Amino acid sequence: MRFENDILKCLEVLKTGGIILYPTDTIWGIGCDATNDAAVKKIYALKKRPDEKSMIVLVANEKEVLRYVTQPDLSIFDYLKAMEKPTTVIYEGAVGFADNLISKDGSVAIRVCKDEFCANLIRRFRKPIVSTSANISGEQSPKNFSAVTEEIRMKVDYVVQYRQDDEANAEASSLIKWEKGKAIILRS
Repeated sequence: MRFENDILKCLEVLKTGGIILYPTDTIWGIGCDATNDAAVKKIYALKKRPDEKSMIVLVANEKEVLRYVTQPDLSIFDYLKAMEKPTTVIYEGAVGFADNLISKDGSVAIRVCKDEFCANLIRRFRKPIVSTSANISGEQSPKNFSAVTEEIRMKVDYVVQYRQDDEANAEASSLIKWEKGKAIILRS
């Protein structure tokens, strides 16, 4: 019941340009509609983060990557299938996202999220969702919900109840850039 209730509340908030605090396949994240400039701007303000620092976008499947990236190298998907750890890829040729989410070089960081809650939310929202660590820029990323500061909890429009009691120490995703058919590892 909590799972479904959280999904419905998140959908309400996301559709109205709000921001959520939610569990992902890695650490707890702050999220919004990745196509809404004003919503993305709210996250930058909450995190006290410079606009030029990129944020990650979550999608539910490979087809969504193809929808938001011009001419990706399809061999990346075979590479990702072999990865055990969630892996975020920096793709060139981002299209359809909020302008303030796309890097100056036209790239965007995308992760196909296999987490049950996130994938369900993204599929039902029918748009990609921003996922940035639930912390003020420069502070340590929270390893679980209990490590998310009160400042963050109080300044989002909705806090997901699902998995708040999970005390496992989560890790950020691996981060790669795909160039000429090879992965360049930026964060392992």
